[in-house]
Amino acid sequence: MRILVVGGGYVGMYTALRLQRKLKPELRRGEAEIVVISPDPYMTYQPFLPEAAAGSISPRHVVVPLRRVLDHCRIVVGEVTAIDHAERTASFTTLATDEQGSGPLDLAYDELVLAPGSVSRTLPIPGLADHGIGFKTVEEAIGLRNHVIEQMDIASSTRDPAVRDAALTFVFVGGGYAGVEALGELEDMARYAARYYHNIKPGDMKWILVEASGRILPEVGEEMGKYTVRELRRRNIDVRLETRLDTCEDRVAVLSDGARFPTRTVVWTAGVKPSPLLAATDLPLTERGRLRCTPSLTVDGAPHAWAAGDAAAVPDVTAEQPGAECAPNAQHAVRQAKVLGDNIAASLRDKPLQEYRHKYVGSVASLGLHKGVAHVYGRKLKGYPAWFMHRVYHLSRVPTVNRKSRVLAEWTLSGLFKREIVSLGSLEHPRAEFELAAGGGRPKES
Repeated sequence: MRILVVGGGYVGMYTALRLQRKLKPELRRGEAEIVVISPDPYMTYQPFLPEAAAGSISPRHVVVPLRRVLDHCRIVVGEVTAIDHAERTASFTTLATDEQGSGPLDLAYDELVLAPGSVSRTLPIPGLADHGIGFKTVEEAIGLRNHVIEQMDIASSTRDPAVRDAALTFVFVGGGYAGVEALGELEDMARYAARYYHNIKPGDMKWILVEASGRILPEVGEEMGKYTVRELRRRNIDVRLETRLDTCEDRVAVLSDGARFPTRTVVWTAGVKPSPLLAATDLPLTERGRLRCTPSLTVDGAPHAWAAGDAAAVPDVTAEQPGAECAPNAQHAVRQAKVLGDNIAASLRDKPLQEYRHKYVGSVASLGLHKGVAHVYGRKLKGYPAWFMHRVYHLSRVPTVNRKSRVLAEWTLSGLFKREIVSLGSLEHPRAEFELAAGGGRPKES
């Protein structure tokens, strides 16, 4: 019995972890095999990306190595390109197939767990593909940190006021969790770093948040969303609601309200969409491109196929209105994975399945060091209490005792010592120095 898990994110890792515990006798006897195919050999705990970008947490502690956690599973670092569930086969590529120049490989399976997650939802905005920066992976988070500090270095070393102004202008598009938390943490970090520049003051920097709707952070409620807007504006952050980015060509951000900002930094966090892999399957999809699922986390009308998380449209059986679906967030994904693992094990043993039911308890968001908002179990918190709750909640949710201990140790040390404000942008092009020395020409970006 081969169980194929596509994706190594929240759902993929937690489901495989649950399965290797539930199916321990079958795995030991060789009666079952769990194969996890993931583009990366690690799971990224995305709520910690803003703190990693701000330097509060080391990047390696934001990720969880799959091979260490899933020691009874077969881990394949690759990308699934197509799935033929009627034939129970999946086509995938690996780094080796790319090197060999061979085509995709085929893998047969008995049970399928489809959890490829989501990708950034972009729009055909002129200049966005050339100049935009995402904020969904740990590489993007660290790259953005290096970029912000590099812009401060540029502004500090130039006498051209136009170059300086563009370098110190930072535009964030999207008022959800990713955009608000990334902006809050990075502005806090840059404000602290400015004290070490002789000619840059916090007031010299322009931070702009662009949101197409009339509110930000809808998950924490309208009242806390309005508080967040007031808090950000109190920090001289320009929050523009009901505004869109029209173009960012030639490094000039033009907004729908007519404002123009010469800038070298446009961070795009305006939502996500289901993985393109779903369109390359023969499984039923909803109008929004997500897998049509049942409350038991099976794919509707496709026996032996399971799904959860961002890629799955799971009915919310706790909602009052009919037809409601679970929100595609981490809170649901982690809990769905537990039920998903139990249901797969139950189906293999001919036992009844359970429905996924979890009432959304609330949300917490960080707005920088010692600043936050929260709406949990009907209670509204702001400032330090909300920030503290944010840290406690996510520390309890990050996988493995190893990661919990390391993150807690880093938080403790960061409270005792000063922040690190070093840019390690050269890590993104490690061969540049050698290429320059060996060839004598301009180093290539690689």
